[in-house]
Amino acid sequence: MRIGILGAGGMADALGTQWRRAGHEVLAGSRSRGGLRAAAEFGTDAVLLALPYEAVVEVVTGLEDTLHGRVLVDCTNPVGHPGFRLLTAGGPSAAERIAAAAPAAHVVKAFNLCHVDIWRLTPPVFDGRPLAVPLCGDDEKALSVVRRLVRDLGCEPLNAGGLDRAGLLEATAALLIGLWVGEGADAQAIAPPLDFAGA
Repeated sequence: MRIGILGAGGMADALGTQWRRAGHEVLAGSRSRGGLRAAAEFGTDAVLLALPYEAVVEVVTGLEDTLHGRVLVDCTNPVGHPGFRLLTAGGPSAAERIAAAAPAAHVVKAFNLCHVDIWRLTPPVFDGRPLAVPLCGDDEKALSVVRRLVRDLGCEPLNAGGLDRAGLLEATAALLIGLWVGEGADAQAIAPPLDFAGA
């Protein structure tokens, strides 16, 4: 696949490196070097949005024509200080705002729950269990593309519902970051094994 990455920070590098290893063609572009449009044009199969949340709506709005019909993967987290709060609380999720800025793109929320160092692991497997990656999106073809990208990392995709549920993933990220970073807690301990979860 041809994957364009909007951004040149840690997430862009980690995920882009892994996808190159899996045999995909990847081009990342940064705001400072004016390469965002080139990366978006390159990403005929998928475009990863790996910019700070505060910049994404403006960037996506400026690239709306290029993103028409593209799979746009949103890994942003609208989390800020003080207290790792959710910046979109009470309003549309970051993913929904991105979708509104580029209504002809197919937005999928994914890859936002883990620190960049997790995406550098080859593969991210813990106690023999591959990392699960929840996905939220409304377009089945776009979801299929992102499922493949998840599996190419050695992870397992999980169906987390439509894009209207992306806010739940973003709120989960805010909670987990606050526990991991703010409290130094083992956040994984808050969820019991499936056999005990009443499922």
